[in-house]
Amino acid sequence: METSHASRPMPAGPPPVGHLLRDWRRRRHLTQLELAELADTSTRHVSFIETGRSLPSRTMLMRLADRLDVPLRERNALMASAGLAAVYRERPLDDPAMATVRTAVELVLAGHEPYPALAVDRHWTMLAANRAIAPLLAGIAPALLAPPVNVLRLSLHPDGLAPRIANLGQWRAHILLRLRHQAAATGDPVLQSLHDEIAAYPHPDVSIGDEPLASVVVPLQLRTPAGVLSFVSTTTVFGTPMDITVSELAIESFFPADAATGAALRAMAEAGA
Repeated sequence: METSHASRPMPAGPPPVGHLLRDWRRRRHLTQLELAELADTSTRHVSFIETGRSLPSRTMLMRLADRLDVPLRERNALMASAGLAAVYRERPLDDPAMATVRTAVELVLAGHEPYPALAVDRHWTMLAANRAIAPLLAGIAPALLAPPVNVLRLSLHPDGLAPRIANLGQWRAHILLRLRHQAAATGDPVLQSLHDEIAAYPHPDVSIGDEPLASVVVPLQLRTPAGVLSFVSTTTVFGTPMDITVSELAIESFFPADAATGAALRAMAEAGA
C-alpha cells in the first residue's frame, strides 16, 4: 500500500533574508531611505533585498547589519538566510581559546572586591561572581541558587532578594524597563518571556512615582544584618568582540552609594578573610 506524502509538512527553513532585514530596520525605526543613506547604497537596492527581488552580497549584508546594530548571533542568522556562511564563531567560555577572556573576567571580578560584581550572559544567567556576592545572598531559597542562576529572577522573586529590597518598587520598575528595552533591541523571545515572568511576580502596590528618588540613578537598597546597604551599578562589556559568547558577556559591578555601605562591605570582607 502506498502512502501519500501530499499532506506531509515540509521542514521549515530560515525566513527569507529580506524579511529579517526589514524586521531589523523597523525595530530600529528607520525608513528604507534612511538605511540606504547609512549603508551608502540606494533605496531601490534596499527595497529589492527586502522584497526578495535581489540577494545581498556578503559585504553589503554585513554593512547593513552593522548600520542596524544587529547582534552578532543574529548577523549569523542573516547570513544563513542569504545562503552565506556564518561570520562569527561561538565558543563556550570554558573553551581553551577563551582563556584570555576568562582571565580578564576573573581579574575584573577579583579587582572589584570588597564590592560585589558578577558576570552574566545575554539571558542574565550568572557565569561567575566574586566573593563579595555570597554574603548578600543569605536566606535565598535554594532552588533559586541552583545552576543555572538567573540574576534577575533571583533579584525579584518573592523567595529571592525581593523581600529584602527596601526600594522594591523603584528597583522592580528599573529592572523591567531595562529588560523590556533589551528584548526590543535584540528581538530575543527568551528575554521577553523572562520579562513577562518577572512582571507577574507579586509586588508591593506602589509605583516608581510613589517613592522619592534620592539619587540621579536608581539604587539597589538591600536590608542586611549590617543595616540597609545602598548600591549603584555599572555594566561593562568587551569592545569590538568577534565571538558571539564574548559579545553577549557583561559584567555587572556594584559600587557603594554611600560611605556607610562602603564601610560595611569592607568590614564584611575582613570578617570573611
